[in-house]
Amino acid sequence: MVRELREQDVQCSIAQAASVIGDWWSLLIVREVTRGHRRFDDLLRELGISRKVLTERLKHLVDHGVLAREPYQTGPVRHEYVLTETGWALAPTLISMQDWADRWLLGDGSSTGAPRAGGTEVARVHALLGTKVPAPLVLPAGAPHPAQLDAVADAAVTILFTYPSTGLATSLPPDWDQVPGAVGCTLENRLFRDRHPELTAAGIAVHGVSTQRPDEQAAFAAAESIPFPLLSDMDLHLAAALRLPTFRAGQDLKLKRLVLVIDRSRTIRHVIFPVLDIPTAITEATNAAHTFR
Repeated sequence: MVRELREQDVQCSIAQAASVIGDWWSLLIVREVTRGHRRFDDLLRELGISRKVLTERLKHLVDHGVLAREPYQTGPVRHEYVLTETGWALAPTLISMQDWADRWLLGDGSSTGAPRAGGTEVARVHALLGTKVPAPLVLPAGAPHPAQLDAVADAAVTILFTYPSTGLATSLPPDWDQVPGAVGCTLENRLFRDRHPELTAAGIAVHGVSTQRPDEQAAFAAAESIPFPLLSDMDLHLAAALRLPTFRAGQDLKLKRLVLVIDRSRTIRHVIFPVLDIPTAITEATNAAHTFR
């Protein structure tokens, strides 16, 4: 049950947050809505929760402005639950919890940009195969592209690759280069750049995603003549929607390197994770994209 705040906790922001989302079911409902499961029956199926408890928790989250009810059909009117701006602001909290558990509960405590030995990241990423990227999922984009773009392009196929960072990233610890898998993806961007004319002619779009700011990505794209959009997941909306693996560098959360091939219906048709050999992974992604267009 949702707890009432004690008088001594009224001025405590941690207690205030816990009173809204600290309940097990409330937090998992936010996780599932972030993933695109917005309807009551979908939430029942994904969570294995009772109708009574789900009804209570949804009302609680709506009352506190985390979710909003929006009609998706008439006659009879049926509603789905969508994240408000307040709700989406919880995405970094979800990913921080996931990263903490991946590292300290399911891993050995080490910081690594590669999959952790004994962890569940590989299984979690490969479970994305056959699922859909929630729509819409709009992210900031670096110039000269539009200020915001959907993670999935309006194309026959989208190759979406995530990477820790490119260029001169900020807020990195002194031993950044010693973190396995953490080195940036200038090579990956260059190889996709070189294949871009071939991919465009085939109706295949390429989107790169990192947690860097759009201005940092725009500067890198200009310096390297990158023709495709580099999207910023600095607010971790994509990471939360797909439960993507991350690692922490200082106080920054970085995306681990992976590649998804997504068709026009937003279905993920091919997954490459871990990416241990960048040229081989790009060839594999390109071949898969041609197959699914």
